[in-house]
Amino acid sequence: MRLVTVDDSAEGQRVDNFLLKHLKGAPRTLIYRLLRKGEVRVNKGRVKPTYKLNIGDQVRIPPVRLAEPGEPVIVSDNQQASILKTIIYEDDLMIIVNKPSGWAVHGGSGVSLGVIEALRAARPELTQLELAHRLDRDTSGCLMLAKRRSALKSLQELQRRGAIKKRYLALLAGRWRKGQATVDMPLRKNTLAGGERVVRIDPEGKPSRTFYKVMDRYNEATLTEVTLDTGRTHQIRVHSAYLGTPILGDPKYGDAEANRAFRELGLRRLFLHAHSLAFTWPDTGERFDISAPLPDELQAVLDKLGRN
Repeated sequence: MRLVTVDDSAEGQRVDNFLLKHLKGAPRTLIYRLLRKGEVRVNKGRVKPTYKLNIGDQVRIPPVRLAEPGEPVIVSDNQQASILKTIIYEDDLMIIVNKPSGWAVHGGSGVSLGVIEALRAARPELTQLELAHRLDRDTSGCLMLAKRRSALKSLQELQRRGAIKKRYLALLAGRWRKGQATVDMPLRKNTLAGGERVVRIDPEGKPSRTFYKVMDRYNEATLTEVTLDTGRTHQIRVHSAYLGTPILGDPKYGDAEANRAFRELGLRRLFLHAHSLAFTWPDTGERFDISAPLPDELQAVLDKLGRN
């Protein structure tokens, strides 16, 4: 940890830009995550990215490991063992893991290590291993990787045709009276003035459709199974917020008051889990229906809730 005292050269500077200078090479996404989680403190308190520094402010900067360009990724034995334990299906063509929340699918978003790097280190014989799709870092659940180039092309073609049914479990703030809902609203990526990227509903955005089905009702929340007709960035998170029932634990699109209440119940992550994949392999006609159990920390939250 470093403690930096602000002098006249940085007076009036936004704290996010100050951090970019002191954490050279760090992407803005990492800077915002450090601020959001309170890992960066100014005068021992949390601040927003827009906070303007004053002379004498004490800025606590946490240690951040940034890989140099071209630097080989070092994966510890523990990290390799950890990622191998997440494999829930494997054959000659692909691997499906139950990705833990907090793991990036690949390095580059402020981290040097992701699922793909860890698996390549743990299984060096798989020289053609590639990600077949992606999940947000905070989302857990089914993640497909192809062992061969031919398998990668097949999986990508299935996704292009919408032939892979991806189902998620999402705990939404508030109560639903209806048993299901559909959101058909276009989404567009935006960059805010401070450099943070967000996704918003926009008539000029890409077509996006999400289907919701109620799985269980609680006094303060609704557990839904979510099926994607399209796969846009942050699609479920933005569409859930559009419905007025954002995903609990979502720091970007969620309800801050509801998130605080559920933190007291132990929810310290986004309650979004990719719980199943279903598709038919094009060459053989073999049917796959793979599911990933809900992580213990999410199940524990449900167990504490009173059903309605």
